[in-house]
Amino acid sequence: MSEQDTGVQQLESVEILDSQQLGRTISRIAHQIIEKTALDSPDAPRVLLLGIPSGGVPLAERLQQKISQFTGLEVPVGSLDITLYRDDLRNKPHRALQETSIPDGGIDSSIVVLVDDVLFSGRTIRAALDALRDLGRPDAIQLAVLVDRGHRELPIRADYVGKNLPTSKDEDVRVDIAEIDGSDAVTLHRPVSQSVSGSEKPTTAEGDA
Repeated sequence: MSEQDTGVQQLESVEILDSQQLGRTISRIAHQIIEKTALDSPDAPRVLLLGIPSGGVPLAERLQQKISQFTGLEVPVGSLDITLYRDDLRNKPHRALQETSIPDGGIDSSIVVLVDDVLFSGRTIRAALDALRDLGRPDAIQLAVLVDRGHRELPIRADYVGKNLPTSKDEDVRVDIAEIDGSDAVTLHRPVSQSVSGSEKPTTAEGDA
C-alpha cells in the first residue's frame, strides 16, 4: 500500500546538533550572558534565568550551572508557565498548567533572561512577556533560545541564539534534553519529498542574535 493510500506522510530526520555540540552551544550562550549582562563585574546587576516549560526549564538550569562554573556566581533560576497567557487557548486542545517558580526577591529591578528551546512564531515569548508583566517590573528582559527556526509572526528577536536554522513551515525541529527525553540532540524532521540527495544536510549557521 502506498503512502498516498495510507494517508501517512513519511518523514526523515536530520541531526543538527549531537550531545557534545549541544553542550558546547549551551556553554557559549552562558559566556554570552556573562558578557552582555556584565555579570562578572564588581557592580554586576541581579540576573535571573526563567525557563519556559517544558524544554526551557532544564536549559535554564544548565545555563545556571555553566555560569556558576565560569564565574563562581549562583544565578537564581526559576520557571515561567505561559499557558493562561497564550492567544490560541480557544483553538488548541486543553493544556495542562505547568509550574511557575520565581526565585526569592521576585523580578523587580533585575535582568530577566527568558530561556526556551525553540523560537518560531514568537507567540510563546509574547505570552511570556505578558506573564512577566503580572509578576513585577524588571529592569530588562532578554531572551535566550537554543534554536531559532525563523517564521516570526510577531516582532520578537532573541538576544542569545545557539543555532540559527532556516526551515520551512512543514518541517519540525525537535530538541531532546536528557533531563526530559533521556538524551541530548537537536533534529530536523521533514517530509521525505523534501529530502536532499545523499548525506547533504540543510544549511545551518551558528550566530548570535
